[in-house]
Amino acid sequence: MATDTLKSTTGASGASAVRRLLLDNGALTALIALVIAMSALSGDFLTTDNLLNIGVQAAVTAILAFGVTFVIVSAGIDLSVGSVAALSATVLAWMATSEGVPVWIAVILAVATGIACGLVNGVLISYGKLPPFIATLAMLSVGRGLSLVISQGSPIAFPESVSHLGDTLGGWLPVPVLVMVVMGLITALILGRTYIGRSMYAIGGNEEAARLSGLRVKRQKLAIYALSGLFAAAAGIVLASRLSSAQPQAAQGYELDAIAAVVIGGASLAGGTGKASGTLIGALILAVLRNGLNLLSVSAFWQQVVIGVVIALAVLLDTLRRKAGATPVAAGTGAPGGRGKQAATYIIAAVVAAAIVGAMSFLHNDSSSSATKKVGLSLSTLNNPFFVQIEAGAKAEAKKLGVDLTVTDAQNDASQQANQLQNFTSSGLGSIIVNPVDSDAAGPAVRSANKAGIPVVGVDRGVNKADTAALVASDNIAGGKLGAKAMAEKLGGKGKIVILQGLAGTSASRERGAGFAEGLKAYPGIEVVARQPADFDRTKGLDVMTNLLQAHPDIQGVFAENDEMALGAVKALGSKAGTSVSVIGFDGEPDGLKAVKDGTMYASVAQQPKELGRIAVENALNAAEGKKVEKTVMVPVKVVTKENVSGFGG
Repeated sequence: MATDTLKSTTGASGASAVRRLLLDNGALTALIALVIAMSALSGDFLTTDNLLNIGVQAAVTAILAFGVTFVIVSAGIDLSVGSVAALSATVLAWMATSEGVPVWIAVILAVATGIACGLVNGVLISYGKLPPFIATLAMLSVGRGLSLVISQGSPIAFPESVSHLGDTLGGWLPVPVLVMVVMGLITALILGRTYIGRSMYAIGGNEEAARLSGLRVKRQKLAIYALSGLFAAAAGIVLASRLSSAQPQAAQGYELDAIAAVVIGGASLAGGTGKASGTLIGALILAVLRNGLNLLSVSAFWQQVVIGVVIALAVLLDTLRRKAGATPVAAGTGAPGGRGKQAATYIIAAVVAAAIVGAMSFLHNDSSSSATKKVGLSLSTLNNPFFVQIEAGAKAEAKKLGVDLTVTDAQNDASQQANQLQNFTSSGLGSIIVNPVDSDAAGPAVRSANKAGIPVVGVDRGVNKADTAALVASDNIAGGKLGAKAMAEKLGGKGKIVILQGLAGTSASRERGAGFAEGLKAYPGIEVVARQPADFDRTKGLDVMTNLLQAHPDIQGVFAENDEMALGAVKALGSKAGTSVSVIGFDGEPDGLKAVKDGTMYASVAQQPKELGRIAVENALNAAEGKKVEKTVMVPVKVVTKENVSGFGG
């Protein structure tokens, strides 16, 4: 798909002219078709708030993609932009808060961090002769690691003055959209009006010919990758501003979205072609797809499938276009009048889209149902049995009460969850239930729901710096204390143990850890020899436990802040689990209870996830109808061991 001005030697007319127009403006055609389709399928898509949401949700990907455009045009690749974005934002937040550096200096240092990462990539590629894939893959790991080291794995509050980048102007125009437009104009200017821009096309077209013609290719590549790092830093700052915190794990996988946006927009991975306008359209296509599929309650897993198909079709259409005889023209070298024709194409496309979309809006004028009966549930992940059971309990209660429940999966991405919550808000739901990926990062999106008068109910984890009508959760602090007591009693009041911590920044991890630490104070003979995060993930629990055993082979106990990590630890311990080492988990999920029954886990501090989901839906409906709800609803927890597991009903 391309939005490049194309030169054709044929004077096609009629049907062939239409075919040529579609081929030459494939991305734009696809965007218009998507907007029309989503408008027809969802009455919530065409609202002003939702269209602005799409712009906000496209902003970070688009800014990253503008930087990647420089690299791809020059026949390179940059896999590090997501990590560089997270590292730059972390540097800004850490300098401005922990180190007390003036904010404007912290911003400069953050931007300098992005440029420095890009320069390192450029040096490795130009002078170290490393393939771009390998050099930037290494930087992906280094950047993410440094971000985690600086932040100690925990989100850092973003300076208030910089957080305004995530706000709106005049109460309606999102600042991220303005930043995206400015960065797009800068990209277009560099590509079309500067010496380095022309050099990118020359290097991408034929690097050896560019070198023989006098271009200093190595120096140009340094500048190209430095620009990519600069744009990644800008994207990281905008993303952190939206979340009001620098997340060390932010922007994971965003490098793939950025590359996809560039390819969908018409650039060739072989180099030599690509434009800022095409990249912007590619980013908007991805945002429209995700937004529309969210509104249609399509699973996040299927969304990945759809986006993959779109990328494949983009490359296929680009191949068809080339076979049709179209010859891409580098920016700034088109035939006279080419820019005018391009502008005219965009204007006509906008008018046609506006007319059709306006007509579509009438289809949904009479389709509104009772808003109070519509509830959105945003879960941090569905790749965990505990949250799958919360979903099951919520769906069962919603069916019983006649509630239209929409469930989304944030896949442990705080930014993706913020987008989902914004989509819920713009859809005018009666109420929203959120299980935050990060309690701080969910705050801005929940505050937006507060402003719209939509009550929000937290489930399992709380939301910081925002108003929730209710929090439905297990008593994690009490559960942590119960876990400490069970561990001490099993070990006879003395021994060495390790703790596997959950996802940094979540209230569940913080409260369970605090409760366990408080409970251990009564048992001075218990020594905690190591604490390591494993992010509530079974695979990470296996890896972390394997590493800890190398340093502490003589431990007698493991406390994991959820069953998934505990099960990973059991796998790492092998025959030691349940014999010389006692493992205690938290949640009481089916696999965990089976391990308790089998004796490989000593105990699980069991919650009732289905009950959490049921009560959350009940409270969300009551809040939407204006009924009084309790501010905090605590669901009891209990220690389940082999002795009582058969009688535990969950």
